[in-house]
Amino acid sequence: MKRWICQAVIAVALSMSVVSAHAEQVLVAVAANFTSVMRQLVPPFEQQSGHRVKVSYGSTGKLYAQIQNGAPFELFLAADTLRPQKALREGVAVPDSGLTYAFGRLALWSAKAGLFDQNNGIEYLKQNAYPRLAIANPKTAPYGKAALEFLQGAGVWSDVKARVVRGDSIAQTFQFVATGNAQLGFVALSQVKGWQGEQGSLWIPAEAVVPPIEQQAVLLHSGADNPAAIAFHAYLKSDQAKGIIKAAGYGVVVK
Repeated sequence: MKRWICQAVIAVALSMSVVSAHAEQVLVAVAANFTSVMRQLVPPFEQQSGHRVKVSYGSTGKLYAQIQNGAPFELFLAADTLRPQKALREGVAVPDSGLTYAFGRLALWSAKAGLFDQNNGIEYLKQNAYPRLAIANPKTAPYGKAALEFLQGAGVWSDVKARVVRGDSIAQTFQFVATGNAQLGFVALSQVKGWQGEQGSLWIPAEAVVPPIEQQAVLLHSGADNPAAIAFHAYLKSDQAKGIIKAAGYGVVVK
């Protein structure tokens, strides 16, 4: 019996060494709005592939600046198409690796219920009955850029700009609103879906006014020979990944 147990332990150890020999780690730069979804995608991918995923979150613009300055990211999940396409043009990313993995929606939200709803969100915004309105930095965060463009297009920017507080990323912007430091703000709809049973006040601009925000991923040249990077890039196209992304409030490409 002891001999059998010993042989079994050796067999398990050998099998684990084989798996670890083929397992790799990928370092992924991920737009802040996608934080909660990424945390759902990583465990099943790691379990199924044997690879490991290390993630850095931030605003798309700042992450891309880090990539340009030599940060060792191997895969880039942006909150726009601008930076991934720029990475392809500049030779930072692997040709033909651009992948639309999600379509996000901009939303006006307050953690306090009863302030506005889908019928009167724009009217409440125009009333200026609030001390602070949060948006993400338009220069580095695509959702912030979309918010600024909406406010300008709606003709209310000049009235509200003195009240605007800017988050470094959409994640920080959401925290401003969730904690009450800003009474309302423009955030990603997916962030609201994951917050305390979706409580609060919510208004989503019509798609004709603020189109869904296309988010692309690219495989960076630093990850071109990394099986883990290649595998996670491919995983984003799987039915399992699409299901998780869709459940979080994003649109997905159906093929």
